[in-house]
Amino acid sequence: MAFRDRLLATIRAARPVLETPGVLVVGSEVPNLLEPGAAATLVVSQDLDVGVPVGRHAAVKERLPELSAFRASPDEPSVWTPRSPDLLEVNFVGMDPEQDPAEAYVLDDDQLPLLVFGALSLVVPGAEIEIAGTRVCLPRLAGLLLEKLVTDRTGEKGERDLLVALALLTTAGPADLDELDAAHRRLRPELRHTVRANLTLLSLIGPRPGMPDPLPRRADVAALLRHLEAGDRDLL
Repeated sequence: MAFRDRLLATIRAARPVLETPGVLVVGSEVPNLLEPGAAATLVVSQDLDVGVPVGRHAAVKERLPELSAFRASPDEPSVWTPRSPDLLEVNFVGMDPEQDPAEAYVLDDDQLPLLVFGALSLVVPGAEIEIAGTRVCLPRLAGLLLEKLVTDRTGEKGERDLLVALALLTTAGPADLDELDAAHRRLRPELRHTVRANLTLLSLIGPRPGMPDPLPRRADVAALLRHLEAGDRDLL
């Protein structure tokens, strides 16, 4: 079964929570869904990340019994595993707009505990699109790209996350980059440094199977880095 078919089937099966007001699709599937027709050619991963604002936690819990195609992992209840190999795993993550981007906390709950990532406070709702008969809210590209770049990245997972940032960059337009620049300027100096360090790392890493090839995009990454560095000097 093609990856795109599995992704669309997962979105269809997760419709009860995805259509809960305030819920966003975040993470590595966003670049796939931003492509025309949700082509899903940019990033291949085996999960769908669902961002749950802490203020909507109770509303999402009410819809969980309707996720009949999944079951909560006994070891990690925020991870819902599919009952069919034709679906992707669904991961629930917490979002708190008041959270410091460099911090995280656990929203404890017997049924749906959430790790609330501070960097996701930079993500804001964007367009609502219909995919597989499901109304899906995606984040604004600039905020999600900044979230990927503001977090310290190490090891294999860190490199994969930076390639997700690259996939977002490939779909970004001039207005998205202007919005990224403005949001970057609002960060504390140490967080702006982390963003630039991650862009430098992204300009050096090599290709990985099933993910965007960074080699042809190195000039774009370098140009973005120079632009953000220039903006940072303006703040001094």
